[in-house]
Amino acid sequence: MTSQVADSFVLPASYGKAVRLSAGQQLRVTNPFGTQAVDFWAFSADDLGEYLSMDNFRSFNSMVFVTKETALVSNHRRPLVTIVEDTSAGKHDTLLCACNADIYRQLGVKGYHRSCADNLHEALGELSLSVPFTPAPVNLFMSVHVHGDGTIERLLPTSKPGAYVVLKAEIDVVLAFSCCPQDVTTINGPDRMPRDCLIEILAPVAA
Repeated sequence: MTSQVADSFVLPASYGKAVRLSAGQQLRVTNPFGTQAVDFWAFSADDLGEYLSMDNFRSFNSMVFVTKETALVSNHRRPLVTIVEDTSAGKHDTLLCACNADIYRQLGVKGYHRSCADNLHEALGELSLSVPFTPAPVNLFMSVHVHGDGTIERLLPTSKPGAYVVLKAEIDVVLAFSCCPQDVTTINGPDRMPRDCLIEILAPVAA
């Protein structure tokens, strides 16, 4: 059965957006070109001090990648959201930090460059919310390989155009997304071009 869309908006290339979801609501993130990395965060709507935690995720699941089978747990080790559908390559990165001003400075960028870290705080600010730090994100659609010697290799994106992930809120949550503005390395494809994605809030399925 095809889910009905209650609301939708474009997640613009290089920018972020935050939304509130009630427990049981679902949201779909679609990657129209398949190449765009999307940084993703989740917070308890009742307490932003409880947030999706990558170190707890790896400890809880004994896994370094987010898949449909892994629990997306908070720093209190309870699930905040669940992946209920995933047509992407199916292994989302948890190891790399959100891009930030210092990364772009080290890459040789002069002056201001948009970043996923800034996008998170801007997006929360649009909801009159704030957090005093930048939690490590889930890097949706991002391809990273861990070699046997422990080194990490950033790969070209492997999701097909139109790939999507459907997230279900397990409690009342605030979700934030950033269409990664990385245009210096090839994390967003060989042409280094950030692109729009699509966010759709799905209507409840009738019983």
